Amino acid sequence: MHFLNIAHISEAIARLVHAQSGEYPQDAPALGPAYRRAISGLRPLPAKGEGITLSYEDGPWARYCETESIFEHIFAGTTHSDGPTREQWDAMVRRAVQHIHELSPDLGLMVDLLVTDVVVVNSRSDGGGSTNTLPGLVVMSPGDWDVPEYAECLVHEGLHTGLFVMDMVYDMFNLPPSEMEKDEHRALSAVKIGQKRPLHAAFHAAAVAVPLMYMQHRRGVDTLVSKYTTSLRAACRDMKAHRHAFTPYGQMLLAEMSEWAEGEPLDFDYVTRCISSPDWAGFVPAVTT
Repeated sequence: MHFLNIAHISEAIARLVHAQSGEYPQDAPALGPAYRRAISGLRPLPAKGEGITLSYEDGPWARYCETESIFEHIFAGTTHSDGPTREQWDAMVRRAVQHIHELSPDLGLMVDLLVTDVVVVNSRSDGGGSTNTLPGLVVMSPGDWDVPEYAECLVHEGLHTGLFVMDMVYDMFNLPPSEMEKDEHRALSAVKIGQKRPLHAAFHAAAVAVPLMYMQHRRGVDTLVSKYTTSLRAACRDMKAHRHAFTPYGQMLLAEMSEWAEGEPLDFDYVTRCISSPDWAGFVPAVTT
């Protein structure tokens, strides 16, 4: 599955960097800083040089999102956070990043590359959010989460960001988002079970479910595997009925995910290879004239 592969994600980031700046990152250490410079030109607040920058309900990102009505479902119920609460959040985010690296070093690298800023708030709506218009930014309202839930949120939103980057440089869909909102272009969600969502949202939901199931499998937990296996298969089958709305690149990603989802049992050793193997590197998009 190309969308999980760290080499493919890195190549997509490098293409984005070149498209934005004309710069060619020369090696792996140069990629992260180059990405941060590139996305700083795509959003109102710059990405700092390294690591995850944390802020809260009174920070510049929260103020911007509230002003622009972004992540309203999270910010609408935000309450004040005190110093000890923020220190606890900071510690949990740091431990979550370490936890991801321990489960899968290359999933950890994906988060290191793609997630630049995290806004943590107290909200009545526990969960996370990211958007293609603010690459690198993750918003989370953690409630009573433990380290694994923080880690799953970072991977979930990190891969959303990776998919946004891949879509920017390779194109996944033949239709604009507004068209995919229409009933005829909706498909079953793997996560909101039984509901139909716009095709691009359904694809994202299915794709990000895979690494979350994988992370729990690595921990010896089967909650999400039991919950999502059937719905993921149904979502993939439904999306395949809309293949015409995907570009050849999008069709490739959908076919890879669908093939894995139909496995019985699900092959998580294959997911390990997908994340880290160089076999998925070197993708060359078709050039049309």
